[in-house]
Amino acid sequence: MLEAAHESLEIRVDAAHAVSGLWQRPPSARCALALAPGAGAGITHSFMTDMADRLAQHGIATLRYQFPYMERRSRRPDAPALCHATVRAAVGYLSELAGPLPLFAGGKSFGGRMTSQAQALAALCGIRGLVFLGFPLHPAKQPAEERGEHLARVRIPLLFLQGTRDELAELGLLEPLVARLGGQATLRIIDAADHSFHVPARAGRNDQAVRGELAEAIASWTEGNLA
Repeated sequence: MLEAAHESLEIRVDAAHAVSGLWQRPPSARCALALAPGAGAGITHSFMTDMADRLAQHGIATLRYQFPYMERRSRRPDAPALCHATVRAAVGYLSELAGPLPLFAGGKSFGGRMTSQAQALAALCGIRGLVFLGFPLHPAKQPAEERGEHLARVRIPLLFLQGTRDELAELGLLEPLVARLGGQATLRIIDAADHSFHVPARAGRNDQAVRGELAEAIASWTEGNLA
């Protein structure tokens, strides 16, 4: 899929930090989403680019943005406080770019978790819900729930998009966690997908089909949370 037109911009986090962003708004946009990348990838990664294009086809504008350590080309993520500040700066910029459009936030893996942590600490201004493209509940082969404890303090709708082969979120742990969150949380299970939303050949569909399913799920869920 060819990338749709986007605008490159700079997001000022604080006096010492600024990060790159990509703003993509389709002509018929009905809402906007601040989309943070996973820990090992940036905003030009093929997954992020493809998802932004697919979401644009569903009328969802996106602001993809880096974290400061990505700008430094470091593999070690920033301290949580700086990540949270980056999320807030990106959401603030999104509000300026999107004008009256309803706002959502989230991201892939690490980016989604940093967004939810920021929301749990203090509500992100104007955000109606959070989208998780593979919530990283625990490290691979180390099942635990501690990374999800803060979600109980998030008071807005949550959409979890999770693969059945995701080694960073065993469904036996994630499903009861989502159930405890009650009606504010929605879990959409992607059959045969791993944490990168890759599916094996035997699944009977390819990664592009999975990304289409993800975009459709986000579009449907955001539509239900526009009122």
